[in-house]
Amino acid sequence: MPESTHDPAGGIISRAEVEHLARLARLAVTDEELDRFATQLDVILASVAQVGEVAAADIEPTSHAVPLTNVFRPDEIRPGLTQEQALAGAPASELGRFQVPRILGEEA
Repeated sequence: MPESTHDPAGGIISRAEVEHLARLARLAVTDEELDRFATQLDVILASVAQVGEVAAADIEPTSHAVPLTNVFRPDEIRPGLTQEQALAGAPASELGRFQVPRILGEEA
């Protein structure tokens, strides 16, 4: 990549750097595309630099834009089904468990 990252015409990225990047990425680009890409990349890099200039010294770091609160209800113990009630609707049961067809062909 060329040593200078500043284009004499005022851009952040030079046409030669775009050409170098295109060659590294094995992209075939025309001269017109090189000029257009250099201009577009300048806009992108300037925008990223502008975001980096935000005065954030007095802003506390956060992981979320809005505060998080727990929306879950507290756990409450409630009565459930007995084993007999759970198996009452099963087509077949054995030894207190649901009985299902064998699918792996294993012998018992």
